[in-house]
Amino acid sequence: MSEAAARPAAPAEGNPELLSSLDPLLREWLPRQRWFAGKGRPITGFTLDSVTELLPRSGLLHLLLRAHQPPADEGPGDCYQLLIGISDALPPRLAAAAIGHITQGPLAGRTAYEALHDPRLASVLLERLRIPGTLGDLRFHRGPQGEVPRGLMPRPLRAEQSNSSVVYGDRLIAKFFRRVRSGTNPDLELPLALAREGCPRVPAPIAWFETGSKTLGVLQPYLKGAADGWDLALRHLTKEEDFTAEARELGRATGEVHAALARALPTVTCSRAHTEQLAEAMIHRLETTAHQVPALLPHVPALRTAFEALTDLAAEGTTWQAQRVHGDLHLGQCLREPSGTWQLIDFEGEPSRPLAERRMPHPPHRDIAGMLRSFDYAARSLPPTAENPSPWNPAWSDACRAAYCTGYAEVTGTDPRTEPVLLRAYETDKAVYEALYEARHRPDWLPVPLAALARLAEGG
Repeated sequence: MSEAAARPAAPAEGNPELLSSLDPLLREWLPRQRWFAGKGRPITGFTLDSVTELLPRSGLLHLLLRAHQPPADEGPGDCYQLLIGISDALPPRLAAAAIGHITQGPLAGRTAYEALHDPRLASVLLERLRIPGTLGDLRFHRGPQGEVPRGLMPRPLRAEQSNSSVVYGDRLIAKFFRRVRSGTNPDLELPLALAREGCPRVPAPIAWFETGSKTLGVLQPYLKGAADGWDLALRHLTKEEDFTAEARELGRATGEVHAALARALPTVTCSRAHTEQLAEAMIHRLETTAHQVPALLPHVPALRTAFEALTDLAAEGTTWQAQRVHGDLHLGQCLREPSGTWQLIDFEGEPSRPLAERRMPHPPHRDIAGMLRSFDYAARSLPPTAENPSPWNPAWSDACRAAYCTGYAEVTGTDPRTEPVLLRAYETDKAVYEALYEARHRPDWLPVPLAALARLAEGG
């Protein structure tokens, strides 16, 4: 028996004392996690929604835990999915995964750690995903496509993200949603719909698990050897190489995904009232963000015109077709396979926005604006040099933006540039979102969206 399973974990099901063992450790560990949404606010308490031991005597506990924080202590709290290993003595290779040594409660004297970093426990998760059925409050499902082989070696991805992912044998990748909410996660819902349409641009879900109405994790094919779109763009930029051919193909891939989503799921017509509500929400985000990012304040009056122009067109009778979209499309959400084929991934949408909002239909211009912003980010992301302390390649960005729209039009028959008011509104809204994100998480990057907002304020 391995070190981590030397003694079975305390019974998980229905054990109200388990939280007393973990509470003091989680108060310190949770706020340090990239995916924890309540940074900067103290944790006042926890509520345990469910506990499941995924395999008897494995030392692997699945928890759904609510963290309570001011100013909404009276509310239900954000719900997080935790995968915790329990060990008598943590081996040195897992020292970096330690949550802490437990000093009280039924698990006193043992060590809690992040289970996804333990190959043995990560393998237990894959084995559980192989088998449809119910375990405690958890329900496991298998999709119509693909297999889940045994014995694939796991390795966690260490890139910063709002969820946690494990690659199995360079054949499969499992994403575990950390902050979970009621409702089907779009990162399961949309790839399943696209798989039914036979769309080859998105990896089809092979298995997934859930509890109640909450999606907890998805298993999909791993695109071995695929290049991340962001890294690929930066390599071209660094070498001063043309990227327009790739941008055009990426536009074609986006168009194919949008067309398949429009076939697979209902579409709606944006009425005048709908457009006015959309513009009002964008104005509200702008004004709220400006109070948190003071550098944005001088541009607020001019940026409002981007949204007011939408309501003006709606008042004149202009309508748009809305459909389900990716919701957070950028170069980092795209992978180019060794064959040259582009794939779109991560359909969860912007994680900080409510799930109901992320599942709302929008004109495809929302995704297109996100990609146009991504080209702008890339063009401003080269490391500074003595000769060029503020590198910025606007010609590269402009060429990629044009090529992307051209590729999109080749597939859909509609060039997004023919709707400049709609495109400007969505690009402005995206840049406002970026400004708030960078101010909170990456202040050094804040000049990138601020520069775009200054341009957009001029009506560019």
